[in-house]
Amino acid sequence: MEQKAWIIDVNMGYGHRRTSFPLRGIAIEGQTISANNYPGMPWLDRAIWEGSRKFYEFISNFKKIPIIGSAMFGLFNEFQKIHPLYPKQDMSRVNIFFSGTHWLIKMGWGRHLIEKCKNEPSAPFVTTFFIPAFMAENFNYPGEIYCIICDTDIARPWATLHPQKSRIKYFAPTLRVVDRLLTYGVPRANIYFTGYPLPLNNVGIGNNEILKEDLRHRLVNLDPQKTYFNKYKFLISGMLGELPGKPNHPLTMLCSIGGAGAQKEETTTIIKKMKPELESKEMKIILSAGSKEHVKNYFFSEIRKMKMGHLIGTSIEILYEKEVFLYFEKFNEALRKTDILLTKPSELSFYAGLAIPILMLPTIGYQEDFNRDWLLKNGLGIEPENIMYIDQWLPDYLKAGYFADIAMQGFIECEQMGAFKIRDIIFNNH
Repeated sequence: MEQKAWIIDVNMGYGHRRTSFPLRGIAIEGQTISANNYPGMPWLDRAIWEGSRKFYEFISNFKKIPIIGSAMFGLFNEFQKIHPLYPKQDMSRVNIFFSGTHWLIKMGWGRHLIEKCKNEPSAPFVTTFFIPAFMAENFNYPGEIYCIICDTDIARPWATLHPQKSRIKYFAPTLRVVDRLLTYGVPRANIYFTGYPLPLNNVGIGNNEILKEDLRHRLVNLDPQKTYFNKYKFLISGMLGELPGKPNHPLTMLCSIGGAGAQKEETTTIIKKMKPELESKEMKIILSAGSKEHVKNYFFSEIRKMKMGHLIGTSIEILYEKEVFLYFEKFNEALRKTDILLTKPSELSFYAGLAIPILMLPTIGYQEDFNRDWLLKNGLGIEPENIMYIDQWLPDYLKAGYFADIAMQGFIECEQMGAFKIRDIIFNNH
C-alpha cells in the first residue's frame, strides 16, 4: 500500500504553497490542505487567518508610500526580525506577539484542523508553516509532526515556546537554519538538513538528467562569447557532456514578482528597455502574474500602452492561472526554458538549485534580506544595476559570462534532492 501523509500549507502569498507543491503526490486524498482555507473550516479560525493574510498583502504594497508606509512596515517587520547569529548564544526568548499566537491556539484556534487529521492518526503531519505544527502538538496529534522551512534563515517564532520539550521535527534547507534552530533551543535530534524541496519535474529522478539537459541549452544562451566555457570547458564537459551547437529557445528572462504583486512596475520597465531584442525575437520575457487577475490585466494594459501588444504570445508571455497549483505547473514548465529568473529573494531563492541565475529585485522584510545575503555569499544571484539601463548592462554581463558562472555554481553547490530526502525521512525515518 502506497504511503501517504497529511501535507499542510497556508495560503499567504506563494511561498508555503510552492514548498508543498512537490509533495502533493504523497498527500492524503491526493491534495494538500491549506490551514487557513479548507472546506468546513470554522468561521472564527478563518477570520483569524484571513486578517493576517490581508494585513501582509496590504503592508507589502503600502511600504511604497513615502515616510508613512516605510514606518508602518518597519514596525511590522520588528515582529519577524532575525537577529545576528554571531556571537552564538541562547536566543530562546520570545516576544509578546509570538506569545499571543500561542494563546490563540490554547483558546482553540486550529483544533478543528487537527481533529480532521486525526481521521488518519498514524499518517505523518507535514507542514510548510510553523503555526499548523504548533496546533498539531497542542491538540495532541498522535502521529509524527514535521515542519518544512522555506527560507534560508528564520526568526524565533519558528520554534515553540519550549522547544526543548517539543516533538516537532524540522526540515532545514540550509546549514544556517540548522545553526539557527539550535540557538532557539531545538534539540539536534529534531533537525534534518535536507535542502529545499525543488519541483520534481525540473530535477529528474536519479542523476538529475532533466536539470542537466536544461542547463546544457541554458549555458549556450548565457555565454554567447564562450567566455566562461573557454575557462572551464573540462569541468563543464565532465559534468554535463557536450553542449548543443545552438539552444532550443531564445534568451529568456522570467519575471516573478510575488503573490502581492508589489513590484510589477519594474518588469514593465524591462519590457520597454528591451523592445528591440523582443521585436527581433532575440529575446523572450515571461511575465508571471501568478493567480492574480489584476496583475495579469495590468501587464496586458501596460504592454498595449507601449504599443507592443503584437508581441504577446511570442516574445512576451504572460503567465497566469487562477488555480495556484495549476499556476505552479505552468511556472515550473516555463522554467525549463528560462535562462534568468528575476525575482524578489523569496523562497524562489532556492530555485538557484535548478541552475538558473537569480537577478534580485529589492527585498521586502527581514526574511528576504537574509535570503539575498545567502544568494550573494554563495554566488547564486546578483543585484542588478539600475533597471533603467538594463539594455546596456545585460549584454555586457552576458559577454562576460557572469550568468553562466552563476548557473554552474547553483548546479554544483545547491542541494537538488530535498523533496526526495523529505519523503524518505517521513516514511522511513532516516
